[in-house]
Amino acid sequence: MNIHDWNKRYRLRERPAEDLDAAPTPLLVQTAGALAPGKAPLKALDLACGSGRNALWLAEHGWEVTAVDGAPAAIEILQTRAAERGLKINAVVADLEKDEFEIEPSSWGLIAICYYLQRNLFEPAKRGVAPGGILISIVHLAEPGEEDGPHSLRPGQLEQYFAGWEILHHREGKATDSAHRRAVATIVARRPLSR
Repeated sequence: MNIHDWNKRYRLRERPAEDLDAAPTPLLVQTAGALAPGKAPLKALDLACGSGRNALWLAEHGWEVTAVDGAPAAIEILQTRAAERGLKINAVVADLEKDEFEIEPSSWGLIAICYYLQRNLFEPAKRGVAPGGILISIVHLAEPGEEDGPHSLRPGQLEQYFAGWEILHHREGKATDSAHRRAVATIVARRPLSR
């Protein structure tokens, strides 16, 4: 599905209410909760954020959040929800596939790419993580008998993108997030302190 289609779904509220009001991704909550900001807030980047369930949770827990999505309607929903909760989130409309958002190098304590696959986004996202910072990625896996495609990987592929990083968590199988039904690959990887 392209950005125009996603934007239409958000604008017409074709996304089920439970998707818009879904709880944050459990893996993000578990990981970010263990990295709770101290006096100075850590910076988090939520790429392909949709209507912002993860960005909202991060902001509520003291993170300085930038959330990016290509669907203007999704960003509008996020901005409305953030305003209702009194949260400050830098919400950006940008087509990631067209490189409309530049990821600042070594700037983010946490980058989340949840339920979105764009293979050429891994390298700039990895460069964006500060040394010692974390990148969370969750992607759909190809169904049995199905080749990997533009929106899914084959088992074992996700981990290959993080060679040389400390793998804190890696799992493949049924999604633990009730908003997703397909099998997924999940990874939490820490950027080495020195390169």
